[in-house]
Amino acid sequence: MSNMNNAALLYSAEAPSEAQRRRFADFLARTYPGQELTLEWKEDAALAGGFRLEVGADIYDWSLQGRVEQLRRRMEALDGREDVIPLMRQAIESWTPSTKPEEMGTVLTVGDEIATIAGLEDAVYGEVLVFSNGIRGMVQELRPGQLGCVLFGDSSGIEAGDPVRRTGKVAGVPVGEGFLGRVVDALGSPIDGAGPIQADAYYPVEHPAPGIIDRQPVNQPMETGLLAIDALFPIGRGQRELIIGDRQTGKTAVALDTILNQKGKNVVCIYVAIGQKSSSVALLAENLRRRGAMEYCIIVSAPA
Repeated sequence: MSNMNNAALLYSAEAPSEAQRRRFADFLARTYPGQELTLEWKEDAALAGGFRLEVGADIYDWSLQGRVEQLRRRMEALDGREDVIPLMRQAIESWTPSTKPEEMGTVLTVGDEIATIAGLEDAVYGEVLVFSNGIRGMVQELRPGQLGCVLFGDSSGIEAGDPVRRTGKVAGVPVGEGFLGRVVDALGSPIDGAGPIQADAYYPVEHPAPGIIDRQPVNQPMETGLLAIDALFPIGRGQRELIIGDRQTGKTAVALDTILNQKGKNVVCIYVAIGQKSSSVALLAENLRRRGAMEYCIIVSAPA
């Protein structure tokens, strides 16, 4: 549980009644035993209905807006499912407002897509955080009283003092055969305008590699289609190979020729474009699609 001062702030559009104050006092005594918390009411005309209780970094949002936001997040969890309509009906019928606290932090500094945050004392390494403008980030540094977060988007809309919310979810990406033939961003979200992708599983980013004993031996060649490379530097499936060269020396051409040569060979090709223009990635995707290679390819675009 997060450290907190002796005040519990209660926000609402109208002052709570004495009966409501007693119920909140009982809730605080049960939830934070051994701590003498003073309930202070503050008017917030922006709350259309209900209450929002803040105890240190813990926030209990029982306002109308908070309940709608909780329901929206539950609906987002169903995105991409084929049977989404009955699942949505079931989720709405069985939904009740959460009584668990939502730990919130505050942005201290932000710059170069890195944010320093205070208040999220229970956050863990690799956890996904959500900023007030919807941008997500991943915890990369844990220090006493604050943490460092790498942003997964433009930092121009984030300022010092903005609230940050924990998700309780370790950073990862969705995976599955539905990604074949698609162009996605670094988080696995489609950016090619072809609709949502149905994922089969969710893998964490910090995933340990299989041990030597668990790996299959490299015993099958993977032809690049370039005679000079296949003859002098044969590559095996499962082997790592680095293409080194200066700018405009044909590194991308070698990679594309290798991808095109894998058609019909039960090989999945993943092309990761880091720092490239969106127009260049679009031309690449069209080139692969025209040659029938996108059916076994995935393009991951992380533009500058």
